[in-house]
Amino acid sequence: MFNFKKGLTGLALFLSLTLILAACGGNNSGDSSEGSSESGSSVGEEMDYEIVGIEPGAGIMKATTSAIEEYDSLKGWELIESSSAAMAAELGKAIEDEEPVIVTGWTPHWMFAKYDLKYLEDPQGLYGEEENIETFARDGLKEDKSSAHTILDQFKWSPEDMNAVMVEIQEGAQPEEAAKNWVNEHTDMVEEWTNGADEVEDEEISLAYVAWDSEIASTNVVAQVLMSMGYDVELTQLDAASMFIAVSEGDADAMVAGWLPITHADLLDEYGDTMERLGPNLEGAKTGLVVPSYVEADSIEDLKPAE
Repeated sequence: MFNFKKGLTGLALFLSLTLILAACGGNNSGDSSEGSSESGSSVGEEMDYEIVGIEPGAGIMKATTSAIEEYDSLKGWELIESSSAAMAAELGKAIEDEEPVIVTGWTPHWMFAKYDLKYLEDPQGLYGEEENIETFARDGLKEDKSSAHTILDQFKWSPEDMNAVMVEIQEGAQPEEAAKNWVNEHTDMVEEWTNGADEVEDEEISLAYVAWDSEIASTNVVAQVLMSMGYDVELTQLDAASMFIAVSEGDADAMVAGWLPITHADLLDEYGDTMERLGPNLEGAKTGLVVPSYVEADSIEDLKPAE
C-alpha cells in the first residue's frame, strides 16, 4: 500500500535533486565563457593593473609605454619604474606566492633558467623580433689602444655562454669571480678574441655598462680578458643614455651593451655618428612582457583593460 507521507518526502527529495542538478548544469554551460572572462580580468585585478618595469629611459620601458597606449587590453594599466634587480625580486616573490605578475623581461637572463616563464605574444610587434647586443668604441680607440680595439672587435659569444655567467652570479658569486671562472673554462674562445692583439703593460681602459644582469656578465667577461692582456680596466655603471653619451664623448673607451635595432634605437640615432660601431657581440636576444607560465594569458590581447 502506498505510504502518502513517505511518497511526498521522496517526491520532494527527487524534485530538490533535480533542481540542484539543473542549476549545476546551467552553471557549467553558461559559466564556461563567463568564468574564462573573469579569469582573464582577474589577472589584472590581482596585480592592480600594474606592469613591473626596470630603469626609466630603457628601451623596453619605452616599448611598454607604447604598448599601454596601443593595446586596448592594456588601457588603464600602469608601468612601474624600478630597476633590473628590483624587477627580478618582484618576479621571484610573486612566483613564491603563486601570484600573477607581469614584468618587462628579456633574454638572455638568468630568470629564464631559474623559473618557468613565457613571453606574452605581441601581435602588433611593438617589441620587435630578435635583437642583437652590439659593441661600440669611442672614436680614436683603434689608434690609441689597438690591442683593446682588436679584442672588443672580435668579442662574440652566445646566449648560452652569457647565461652561464649570469646564473653563477645569481647563485652568489661576485661578477668578476664568475667572469674569471668562465674565461678560464673557455680558453679556445678567448684565444679567438685575442688573436692578433699584443700584450700591453699597465695601459688603462674604461668600459661603461648598464646594470642589467646580461650586461654585468658580458662587461665583466671582457674586462677579465683585457686584464689578462695587461690592461688596467675601469668599469663604470651608468643608465643607458649616459652610457651612450660617455662613449660618444670619449669619457668611456667602449661598451658591449647596445641593444638593437629596437631597445636603444633612439640613442643610436642621437649618438651613433660620434662613436665607432663594431657590430654584434651576441645575436638572438629578445625583449617583451614576461609572465610565469601559470598565468592564464598567452598574448597581450588576452589581458583586460583596467575598470
